[in-house]
Formats: sequence, C-alpha cells, structure tokens
Amino acid sequence: MLLWAADELGEEAEPDWVGAWLTERGSWAERAAERAERKPGEVADPLAAQQRAARRADRVSAGMAELESWLDDQMRRGLSGFEQRGYGELSRLAARMVDAQAPGVAGAVRRAAGVVGRGHDWPGELLEELSLIHLTVSAHNRLAELPPSLADTVQSRIGWTVETARVLAEGEKVEDDWLVLGRVIEPDERLTVRRLWLRGATTGRIALILNFAAAGRRLDPLPARPGEYVPAVLSFYPGALPMRALLTQTAPRLPAPKPTGFTAKQALASYVESLAADPWNERWPLVLQDVRPARYGGDGWALVDETGDALEILPMFDPWKLLAVSAGDPVTIAGEWNRAGFRPMTCWHDTRPVIL
Repeated sequence: MLLWAADELGEEAEPDWVGAWLTERGSWAERAAERAERKPGEVADPLAAQQRAARRADRVSAGMAELESWLDDQMRRGLSGFEQRGYGELSRLAARMVDAQAPGVAGAVRRAAGVVGRGHDWPGELLEELSLIHLTVSAHNRLAELPPSLADTVQSRIGWTVETARVLAEGEKVEDDWLVLGRVIEPDERLTVRRLWLRGATTGRIALILNFAAAGRRLDPLPARPGEYVPAVLSFYPGALPMRALLTQTAPRLPAPKPTGFTAKQALASYVESLAADPWNERWPLVLQDVRPARYGGDGWALVDETGDALEILPMFDPWKLLAVSAGDPVTIAGEWNRAGFRPMTCWHDTRPVIL
C-alpha cells in the first residue's frame, strides 16, 4: 500500500482469483437484490423450499415416533430407579430431538431432565412434564384433524417457526392503547430474553412482546415503561391462544391509570381458561387487586386478597421492595403466573407504578 501510495507500482495483468472474486461478488449482490424485492414470505425457489420442508417433516415424524415409544416404555417400567438413570436418558433423548429438527420438544425434554431428583416431589413434577410431552406427540399424530389455530400451536411447540414477515403481512392486527403490565428479563451465558406483557385498554387482549439479545449485547429499548400506555397496532402470531405479537405501529407513550385487577380465585380461573385453549401455556400475566404480601409456609411469601385467598410467590423472588412499597397496606400488583408460583413485575403505590 505504501508503494502504491508513492506511485511506485507498475501495471500488471489482473490475477485470475480477482476476476473470480468480482464475479462471485456480483452474483451475491444480485441475490441480495432479489431477496430485497421479494414479497413477505416469498422464497426464491418454492420447489426447493417445499422439498426441504418435506424432509424436515419426515425427520420430525421419526423423532416423534421414537419419543412416543420411549414414553410408552417408561409407563410400563415405572419410575423405579429413574433417579439414577433418568437424567442421562432424557439428555440423550433431547439431543435426538435436536437431530430430528424438533427444538421445541427438545427443550421440553431438557426441562423434564432438570426435574429428576430435585426436591421431594420430583416424581410428580416429572410426570407432569412427561404428560405435556406425550400430549405434544399425540397432537402431532393427529395434526391433520386439528383446527388450524390449534395445529399452529402444536407446530410452534414442536419447534416450527413463523417468519416475522408473514406475521406482519398476515397476522391479526389489533389497535389499542396497550398498558405495559411489566417485563421479565432472563439472561444466560448465550442469550438474554425479555418478555414484555401488555393489556389492551379497550379490547382487554393480552399481548406478549419477546426480545432477544446475544450475550453481552443490549436489548432493544422498551416502547414504554411499565404502568404506561403504548398506543399501537400489534400483529399477532397464529395459534389457539394468540398472545405473542409484533409491535408494528406506535404513537408517543401516554400516562395510564392504575389498572383494575382480579381476586386470587378470579386470577386462577383466567389461567385455567388459557390452558383450555393452549394446554402447553407456560406463563400467564395476572393483575391482582387489593392484595397484601404475607408469610407463607415458613420462609415463603404469598399475596393474600381481602377474602383470605392467596397466590404463592416464587421462592426466587426477593420480596423486600414489595414489602417496602406495601407497608402492610393492600396494593395492586401485575405479575407472571406459572405452575411454580407468581412472579411480581410491577405494583402500584396509590396511582404510581413501581417496577419490582
């Protein structure tokens, strides 16, 4: 480069590899231009894409058949001795589901492996996890008989993804002022996941916005803080319980009043309704009204409503900020409910939202 800058390089013939590189670079640019011109969901070679999908469907079916056979064997043998052999068997089975291109099922099998030997009640928890896996396998075997929305849900649980472009183009559009109920951030060594829960002020619809970031990178900024409105149009992913959505159009965020909420029984009833639509639903946002934090089961905590009914708080949650805000008075709390308990996200002190 120094010789070239000093104009001391003579003219020579272009090497062959330079011409080949320029040709390949031109071909790449043409392919990129073709991709940019495609409509959402359109592929360059539909026949090749169909063949790839068929090959994957065959692998998934083979994996589901193997998983079904393994589950049948466990039911015949029982769980005796499973504490010693179960983790290794389930780990190998999860790897087999990855090979079968069923990553959703692989994740469910890994969760089941993590239950083995954990606590006194692990056999019951394991049976619950294996029952949901068996339900996925059974639903896959009857996929053609299911309603389209439920079939979409089953395929998503298996690991089939829906392209963002398709959701934006074909997904159900709902316009509303969306109250940000709260957010949960779960980092690990490879990926940080953020769940943002919204509730429509007019429609009452629940929406989930998922954001991902590689380890060490920042997540996208929030469209609004918990306790504020986001006037927006959401495009929902297909499914029997459409919750996940893409935020496609927004207006400036707005202040929002304290939301109305449920009693403990009403909250659990809404969760049961969600399971009736999607038996695999892992999380459900709840807003509890006029509840107090109280000791539960020795070292645990629960949220008790005015009738005396309660929802247990997850053991991993640090309750002291919530206790400081409540000071023994009833508060409104938005959180995330799963089979393990309630995870508070936001509470309201009078009308002021406080992120927990």
